[in-house]
Amino acid sequence: MRRWTLPIAVGSLLLAAGLSPAAAAGALQLTSPEIAEGATLTQAQVFSGFGCSGQNVSPALSWSGAPAGTKSFALTVYDPDAPTGSGWWHWIVFDLPPTATALPRGIGRVGKLPTGARQGRNDFGTGEFGGACPPPGDKPHRYIFTLYALKVDTLDLPPDASAALIGFKIHANQLAKASITAKYGR
Repeated sequence: MRRWTLPIAVGSLLLAAGLSPAAAAGALQLTSPEIAEGATLTQAQVFSGFGCSGQNVSPALSWSGAPAGTKSFALTVYDPDAPTGSGWWHWIVFDLPPTATALPRGIGRVGKLPTGARQGRNDFGTGEFGGACPPPGDKPHRYIFTLYALKVDTLDLPPDASAALIGFKIHANQLAKASITAKYGR
């Protein structure tokens, strides 16, 4: 019996060329020079407060491979391991224009986003980036940075929208998503 090895050979060629099969297929990709899949966050992305003494700086992020029909993007940073019963929202950015392909380091402060983009209220109670700050002694928490390609120009949300409402609107209008999961413990 003859086995078909073409998919394996193509995948090996793509990896040798520095491309993942998803990137070659045009899938949405999220990358960062500061955070990597499975790596530990640095003090730059750790919160300053709640007993943590980090720099509270949002990492540089870039993306490519948005699907046809993308009219805006949203970005979330979520800790599913927070001992709240519902996780912890660290950063929510939405209504990013479809021409956007990156967010520079430190843009997670109020007033620095691209025109039209908005930040939702995080679980620290602010409308900006809030870094990692798990309870001392917990196992390292996961911090999931997720970029969503959306089929709408705006999410049409009130200024005080909760993270749950923003998440509902994101998921209802999602075309594609890409994530990087980093970790941090203390």
